[in-house]
Amino acid sequence: MSLFVLNYQYCEGYLEKRTPYRQDHFAHATKSIDAEQLIVAGAYANPADGATLIFKNIDDPAVVEAFAQNDPYTTNGIVTGWTIREWTVVVGAELFE
Repeated sequence: MSLFVLNYQYCEGYLEKRTPYRQDHFAHATKSIDAEQLIVAGAYANPADGATLIFKNIDDPAVVEAFAQNDPYTTNGIVTGWTIREWTVVVGAELFE
C-alpha cells in the first residue's frame, strides 16, 4: 500500500501565531478527510516545530502539494516549508484501509 506523507515545518512562535487561522486550518483538513484522502494528521511536540499528515487514495502527489499550498497555515506564514514523500507501508497496512 502506498500513501503520501506531508511533513510541515512551522514558523518560530507557531503556538502563539496559529490562533487566528486554526479554525480555517481544521476546516481545510476536514474537507480532505471527507474526500477520504487525509487519514491522520498531527503536530509535533517538544519542540512544536512541525506536523505530519498522511494521505491515501491519491495517485498524484500534486494533490498533496495543492493541499499544502492552499492550507490557511501556509497562506498565512505558519507553515514555512514542507516535503511530500510517497510511503510504502509494509507492516500494519490494515490500519490505513
